[in-house]
Amino acid sequence: MKVLVTGDRGVIGKAVCDCLRVSGDEPVGFDIVNGHDVLNQDSVIKAALNCDSIVHLAAVDDEIGDGIPSEFQPYSQGSPEHVVAVTVLGTLHILEAAKLAGHSRVIFMSSVDALGVFMGQRPPDYLPIDNEHPTYPSTPYALAKRMAERMCEDFTKRTDISTICLRPPGVWTEEIFDFIRKRWEEDPTNDRKPFWEYGAFIALSDVAKAIICAVHTQFSGHIVLNISSDEVALASQTSYEAASEIHPSVRWQGGKEYEINPYRTLLDNTVAKSVLNWKPQIRFKL
Repeated sequence: MKVLVTGDRGVIGKAVCDCLRVSGDEPVGFDIVNGHDVLNQDSVIKAALNCDSIVHLAAVDDEIGDGIPSEFQPYSQGSPEHVVAVTVLGTLHILEAAKLAGHSRVIFMSSVDALGVFMGQRPPDYLPIDNEHPTYPSTPYALAKRMAERMCEDFTKRTDISTICLRPPGVWTEEIFDFIRKRWEEDPTNDRKPFWEYGAFIALSDVAKAIICAVHTQFSGHIVLNISSDEVALASQTSYEAASEIHPSVRWQGGKEYEINPYRTLLDNTVAKSVLNWKPQIRFKL
């Protein structure tokens, strides 16, 4: 398959292109670094015409979060207006290009920020956070990601072209793993500064593999999937202990699976593993 990959020069894009080549596919890059702008509809359409599907990764964030240095962040930072334009209008251009090119599928890289309970936006309604959790986005980036997800859903209803939206938490490279370990060795409470992200993370290699699985899985329709590591990244507590201490008023609805594995992820990835036939491999160890 030929797969158009927007944002292919970014951290995630490079890993996805490498995985596509390994799987026997041909990635076709489309990145602002090379003068390819998702805000230019004609350019997007031209790039999509000779491809079979699209992996849409191009994005701009509105703030750098969770205490990780900017050089480790997967996306560049922009104004709120630019963030919304790239995410919403850029995604619209991608979807219309897929329709004109006769593609069968679009993979959209969303974010857990669309839930509105990450990046300090508000506490969740309950823990663990599953695919059915209501959304309360409040920042430009979160609102834009949620709007793009809804656009994908409506697009699928209108065209029958499948859309798979993936919601990863923080994407960690080897450099981020090293940075986190050093920071937590100095102060174990750093796992909740400036705010707690439920111990949720996903390794770069696992994100890339999830995207490849999304390209090839036997699926039709629209779906939004949480993707995360199978275990939390916490300095000194189990999942339940941290949830009870940090969010004592949030309803706990974890089952026996948290007795079997006390460090099980609080961002439930069960549906993603089933739909994508995917399993994350990387865990965090201090």
